[in-house]
Amino acid sequence: MNFEDIATKLINCLTYVSMKKNVTLIGMPGAGKSTTGIILAKNLSMGYLDSDILIQINRGKSLQDILDESDYLNLRKIEEEEILKINISGNVIATGGSAVYSEKAMKHLQEISTIVFLHVDFDEIRRRIYNFETRGIAKAENQSFMDLFKEREALYELFADITVDAASVTQDQAAAIISEKIKDLS
Repeated sequence: MNFEDIATKLINCLTYVSMKKNVTLIGMPGAGKSTTGIILAKNLSMGYLDSDILIQINRGKSLQDILDESDYLNLRKIEEEEILKINISGNVIATGGSAVYSEKAMKHLQEISTIVFLHVDFDEIRRRIYNFETRGIAKAENQSFMDLFKEREALYELFADITVDAASVTQDQAAAIISEKIKDLS
């Protein structure tokens, strides 16, 4: 590798890091986005933001209350609005599982962060999520958990810069894996 190639690679890395000042976690409910996000933020000396909590604070009600008062499409719209308002740097952002339904929200997150998909297989998600009907999950009224999983899985893969298999590791291990993969990008 000659000097120009090295310089170009260095400039590309610095540009990538300076443009992508956040790390955003996406994945199914129960994938561990919130807990892994807090651990990752501590490991990387970053702040932490959970978009589900942001919605609950700004709307003054739980996600399930929003669903009970309206429907899943309204919750997705609210989620998009809240994500589009995010204008921060130096943070780990844990999104709600349905953030990927909004192309506008995901494009915004791609501009300000590296997107990490916490992949967990269906059987493990099903084991972790015991309160599917009352957890505040934005889904069609008669949509099964399996159908929701399949629908979202393709979207997570579409938007991810990095995919981490989080099914068979602890959240501490997942955070360590993410840290290493982010370092590999730069």
